[in-house]
Amino acid sequence: MFGVLIALLSGALMSIQGVFNTQVTKQAGLWVSTGWVQITAFVVCVAAWLFTGRPAISALFQTEPKYTLLGGVIGAFITVTVIQSMSALGPARSVMLIVIAQLIVAYLIELMGMFGVDKQPLEWRKVVGMVIAIAGVVIFKW
Repeated sequence: MFGVLIALLSGALMSIQGVFNTQVTKQAGLWVSTGWVQITAFVVCVAAWLFTGRPAISALFQTEPKYTLLGGVIGAFITVTVIQSMSALGPARSVMLIVIAQLIVAYLIELMGMFGVDKQPLEWRKVVGMVIAIAGVVIFKW
């Protein structure tokens, strides 16, 4: 149950953040806004690190495989693309498409066993669920 609640909170926070970032971008520009998001996130992480324990930062450099360290780079592009999609489509449509894309890509990662994830067999009920979700986006758009 905890995982479900955290996932719901994450989705809600992502939607609110997207709206906030889009508003800042209108006044400060795309890359200034994105930079601000990343810098303020860094400050929060440093504060949390100081108050919740201090695992060694050097452990980052021992991480394998090295490509997994690109999460922050991907995060910057996530921020940019969320801002641009919300600006072009509005929050509701944008988030629906983002969630559908997340679902499809996450399922493909599981099916192919990519990035260290355990490979899972194809389940038609999950494919049908994705098709229903895509149909929901089409219905919502109309």
